[in-house]
Amino acid sequence: MQIVYAEQHKLHNTDTVQVEGNPFETEELPLRAEIILEAVQTAQLGPVVGPTDHGLAPVLAVHDPDYVSFLRTAHAESATFWGEAGPVFTWTFAVRHAVRKPKSVVGLKGYYAFGWGSPILEGTWQAAYWSAQCALTAADRLLAGDSVCYALCRPPGHHVAADLYGGFCYLNNAAIAARYLLRDGERVAILDVDYHHGNGTQLIFYDDPQVLYCSLHVHPDADYPYYWGENDELGTGPGRGTNRNWPLPSGTDDAHYLAVLDEALAVVRAFTPRYLIVSAGFDTVEGDPAGGFRLTRAGLARIGEKIAALNLPTLVVQEGGYLLDTLGRAAVTFLQPLAGRREGGGGPG
Repeated sequence: MQIVYAEQHKLHNTDTVQVEGNPFETEELPLRAEIILEAVQTAQLGPVVGPTDHGLAPVLAVHDPDYVSFLRTAHAESATFWGEAGPVFTWTFAVRHAVRKPKSVVGLKGYYAFGWGSPILEGTWQAAYWSAQCALTAADRLLAGDSVCYALCRPPGHHVAADLYGGFCYLNNAAIAARYLLRDGERVAILDVDYHHGNGTQLIFYDDPQVLYCSLHVHPDADYPYYWGENDELGTGPGRGTNRNWPLPSGTDDAHYLAVLDEALAVVRAFTPRYLIVSAGFDTVEGDPAGGFRLTRAGLARIGEKIAALNLPTLVVQEGGYLLDTLGRAAVTFLQPLAGRREGGGGPG
């Protein structure tokens, strides 16, 4: 199993975000990726490689060009507007029935953001760009015949829609990889096992019959992102039936989670995808500061085993996970069953 990792993630580095307008310390730090990298190397799960630059085309196949332009220039434009450089926080938000798209960078921040928690720093664009390139490089390995590849992405991405960002995310790495893998009528399934619902991924593929999105997550009445993730959100138009959500209560343990996972995996099998993308968040582990489930390392191992048993070419994309003391062990525990699969196997022809 190759592990794709980009040093550029370190360019996005802040220990403070805003929650309801107040400073809040966050564990979404470069240290997260470094802890996982050290753990997978120590466990000898596979060689670590850098990403190949695929350019902007695959990014623009998913994200709105104006949003991408905003993301690239927001920090510099905000520094010019305010007369000083610093993290770009959002403090005004577009009302649902706004009559026009603003031109000011201050207005655009709120137009594109749906929460406080994603500051834009001087290096955010480069970090997000190379995070997406990690996912694309891992997708190349599947196209070349590998059975599994791990994109150690940071920043994460599953909260970003085509032109909407939040939740520590800026570009949707899993969605960019999925769109890249869609060729000649092939189908892709995305299984999201992060604690939070991947609202961005859902929105991107909500009407797309070629992409199945399945998510197990905390109920939106209990936690972020609040506005998406109910089980009656099934897709629309030609994509009706290709979006499936399993909202779970806070405190969900291994037994409950694994039983529901079996339901989701049955849906994946019935879809008969050519490729599987797993949005892997380890904030499901008991004690995670951003989570509320009670999954154990044994539970994570079983999740990895059940996903591996699908025998599909699988791209694992890193999403959340913020309990830094155990994050590396959690990643290795989840990935080991997948890394143990024989290369070149799996999946329908």
